[in-house]
Amino acid sequence: MSEWNKKQLKVVLLGNSGVGKSSFMNQFVNHRFTSMYRATIGADFSTKEITVDSTLVILQIWDTAGTERFQSLGNALYRGAHCCLLLFDVTSGASFSALSGWLQEFLLQADPPDPASFPFVVVGNKTDLENREVSCRQAIEWCQEVGAEYFDGSAKDDINVDKPFYAAAKAALQHYKKHTEETTGSIQMISKETEERPKDRCAC
Repeated sequence: MSEWNKKQLKVVLLGNSGVGKSSFMNQFVNHRFTSMYRATIGADFSTKEITVDSTLVILQIWDTAGTERFQSLGNALYRGAHCCLLLFDVTSGASFSALSGWLQEFLLQADPPDPASFPFVVVGNKTDLENREVSCRQAIEWCQEVGAEYFDGSAKDDINVDKPFYAAAKAALQHYKKHTEETTGSIQMISKETEERPKDRCAC
């Protein structure tokens, strides 16, 4: 199967600067971690071919800058996304509190056809650190309120890195199929001759 025939699923990573979005993406795509990352300027982009529900797909992962001065790029970056993966740092309560703003900003800029059912996956990163400020229970409760799936993880220790991306890919594939079917729909051909035939005549 050529790349043109494979489904292209777009997943956008959002969250405050410094929560580990680039590290998380790099660990998933390249199985590497480094503490020498520089802040993402604008956006970065990676792809990975994976199998989801017996379907071979190309996952397009957009790693965005978590700073306000780049939020004007949101409209162009978020449009066409099939799922949004929100990240926060479990040692930073502020990064967790900011998730609501990121979620609303994404829905505003991406303008999906059905905002209420658009899929979100949330990751609490840096569980390898001891000074945790946001409990797993807090995160799960918030995710239940917004209808998102939650994962605790660590890019550094490669804990629960694959799972959220596969969950995002699965949700993205379902979103893709649903809205592709709605867009293409079904075309019914009706014979004009049949429409104009008098009702009291036999159709044979």
